[in-house]
Amino acid sequence: MQSPGPEFDSLLPPLVLNRRGFITTSLASGFALAAGPIAAQTVVRTDDQGLVAGEVRIPVEGGEIPAYRAMPAGRKQAPVILVVHEIFGVHEYIKDVCRRWAKAGYLAVAPQLYARQGDPSQYQEIPRLMSEVVAKAPDEQVMADLDATARWAAGHGGSRTRLGVTGFCWGGRVVWLYAAHNPAVKAGAAFYGPLTPKPTALQPLAPVDVAAQLKAPVLGLYGGQDAGIPLTSVNAMKDALAKGSPAARASTFVLFRNAPHGFHADYRPSYRDAEAKEAWTLARDWFAQRL
Repeated sequence: MQSPGPEFDSLLPPLVLNRRGFITTSLASGFALAAGPIAAQTVVRTDDQGLVAGEVRIPVEGGEIPAYRAMPAGRKQAPVILVVHEIFGVHEYIKDVCRRWAKAGYLAVAPQLYARQGDPSQYQEIPRLMSEVVAKAPDEQVMADLDATARWAAGHGGSRTRLGVTGFCWGGRVVWLYAAHNPAVKAGAAFYGPLTPKPTALQPLAPVDVAAQLKAPVLGLYGGQDAGIPLTSVNAMKDALAKGSPAARASTFVLFRNAPHGFHADYRPSYRDAEAKEAWTLARDWFAQRL
C-alpha cells in the first residue's frame, strides 16, 4: 500500500490550541439516562477481542475532549471512520458501534462533541438535554472538533487519506454538514439525520442548505415511518443533491418504509432488527468501496 502523503493535513484548517482552563469529564459508562429503559433483549454487544479500544483524549481548541477509539490491534494506516453520536452523547451504544467498525478493519473514533456544553449522560429529561446541551453546541465548534479528531486518528494508527464519517440522528445531520465542510472526507453514511431543521444562531445551516456543496458522497439511511423526518424533507434533499457537485449527485438514499426514527438503536424500543442489519451492511459496503 502506498504511504500516505502530507496532502491530508493541507486539506484541514490549521489546529489552534488555546488552553484556558478547559475542563472535560470522562465518557459515560453504560447508557445515557435520557435514553429511557434499555431493551436488554435486543442490545448488540461487541467484544474487544483483537482490538485496541477505550477512551482517549483529543486535543482541540481550548484543551481536550474525551473520545472512544477502537481499532484492530497491530493494524497500521487503518482507514478512519469518525462516529458522530446522537443527542445522548458517547455512551455504550456509540462505543459498541465503534467496536463493530473496528472488527471490520477500521479505526473508529467517536468524540464527545458536547464536552464544552455539559455531560449529556446525566440528563434524565430529553427536553432539558436538548435546550441546555444540544442546542448550545455550535456547528462551527463541531466541525472544528471533528477536524481535530481526524488529525488525531491520522497520528495514532489511522490513514491520512482514507477518511469516512457516520452518525445517528443529531449525528446524521452532522454527517451531511461535515461532508460539505472537509475535502479530506471520502464518504459518509447518515442514519436518519434531520434534513430540513429550523435554523438557529448556533446551528444556522440544514443539510439541504449544503447539499449542493458536498465534497464526498453520502449514503442516507432513513425510516419511512419517521415522524420527525417526513418524505417531503427527503425529497427536498434529493432535489438539492441532484443539482449539486459530483459528490452530491453520487449520494443516495435508502428508505426503509416500515421503520421508525432510531431503527438502528438496538437499546431502544425503536429498534428494528431486519432494517438495522440491512442498513449496517449497506453502510459497510459503501465505505469498503470508497475508503
